[in-house]
Amino acid sequence: MHAVRWTMLGAAALALAGCGSKTETNTTDTVVTTGNTDSGTMAGPNASMAATASVGQSFANAAAASDAFEIASSRLAATQASAAPVKKFAESMIKAHTDSTAKLKTAAAASSPAITPDPTLTSAQQQKLDALKALNGATFDSAYAAAQVEAHQQTLDALKTNAANQEVPQPLRDFASKLVPTVTAHLNMAKGLAR
Repeated sequence: MHAVRWTMLGAAALALAGCGSKTETNTTDTVVTTGNTDSGTMAGPNASMAATASVGQSFANAAAASDAFEIASSRLAATQASAAPVKKFAESMIKAHTDSTAKLKTAAAASSPAITPDPTLTSAQQQKLDALKALNGATFDSAYAAAQVEAHQQTLDALKTNAANQEVPQPLRDFASKLVPTVTAHLNMAKGLAR
């Protein structure tokens, strides 16, 4: 089944390469960029590397965006939160997610091929951040705590999924596995704030 899909993608790549155009072909499990190349196909080991790179890239981007959201929202807490425990939690999140970003970059660079994480927030993350910017005091505290619970739960789920995904490069799987206990602790702390 996979051989047929790759053969079809290879034929499409050849056709597109002959036209000299650059397009992106999306399948459910890979992103293959085609254009003018010497081989014109994505077959054999190169196909596997492309699938691994795109799954790894997606995970690295999601992890980087998660860290960026945690840092940005926690920086808001420094000036807009009213409760001391919220401010203390926010301080610890800035440090923890700055450290996580450094570890992610190291794991991504060690992947083959190397991956560069993109920390661009998703539209949902940007909307939550924008909503938090408009709040202050106890209202901010409550919304921030709820956002932290949701964000950490999503991150924990993604870490567990990607730690077990054989298509994710080993350095990123190791990164995910090692981060699960830390994110679990952060989730529990955030749940404590939300009460």
